[in-house]
Amino acid sequence: MRRARSLADLVLAALCLWAAWYHTPPGALLRTAFARLFGARSATPPLLSYYGAGARTFQLAEPLPPRAVLSPGAALGLGAQSALERTSPADRAQVLARAGLRSGSADALGDWIGREAQRQGSREAAVLSLFCGEEAARFARERSGSGRGGASLEELARQLPPLYADRVALAATALTLGTAYALGWPLPDSAQVTSPFGVRAHPLLGARRFHSGIDLGIPVGTPVRAAAEGIVRRASDDRVSGRLVLVDHGSGVSTVYCHNDALLVAPGEVVTRGQVIALSGNSGLSTGPHLHYQLDLPRGPADPLLFRAARPPQLASGGTEP
Repeated sequence: MRRARSLADLVLAALCLWAAWYHTPPGALLRTAFARLFGARSATPPLLSYYGAGARTFQLAEPLPPRAVLSPGAALGLGAQSALERTSPADRAQVLARAGLRSGSADALGDWIGREAQRQGSREAAVLSLFCGEEAARFARERSGSGRGGASLEELARQLPPLYADRVALAATALTLGTAYALGWPLPDSAQVTSPFGVRAHPLLGARRFHSGIDLGIPVGTPVRAAAEGIVRRASDDRVSGRLVLVDHGSGVSTVYCHNDALLVAPGEVVTRGQVIALSGNSGLSTGPHLHYQLDLPRGPADPLLFRAARPPQLASGGTEP
């Protein structure tokens, strides 16, 4: 009996040592040191980032791209250019010719949409006119009873025959991307990315998981600002995301701010660009003070860094925190 207990104690001690070696920051540091000493690869950075989270500011996969402050008009021109690039050269030439444009640059498209928006009363009608033609846009406005502006793109599109479906989809894409390119940034530029967007290995279980936003390392109590004007759709608390705010910016674009210490807005409230909507924290399933900032588009979450600068290059996926 005593021998069995001693054997059990030995097994439990070995399990404790194994857990300390593989599942704690000191063990991860020792594994990293041994890996560097013997020139081997180590999977410990995910574990260190999991425990360090926002506090581990040197866990930076890529530096923040330079911010390109875009006006709503310039951002919408960039969105229209991005949508046009998804079409064939012949279709692109047809759209530009119908609009009387010699260039499909973001500046030229932004200026054209701005003039049309003033003339037709809304940017939705102007973008619809760009991709579907002025006659189709006027027909949709008259059928919807909106006159000069007032109707959403969805309401305008319902008035057009099915043959316009593909062009309406391009107009919707332009509006979505234009809204996303016009977003500001929720934190000071000094906040660093501690866990980027994308798929990475779970630091404890080893399974690969999708990280739907980026983590920005900041102290508790840092003001979190709305990236653009919009309507607060959610201001709540749960075990995973902690205290979170979700702001709807229209055109299928919304931003989410998670793990806050305090929420300063309520559902249904209209917020302005740069308004303080929360104080950052460490609530929910979090391993250190940070803000999880998420950009949601109609097809799902997108990397916010791709819209921080004008046409930035795609950042390599990676990172460590699930």
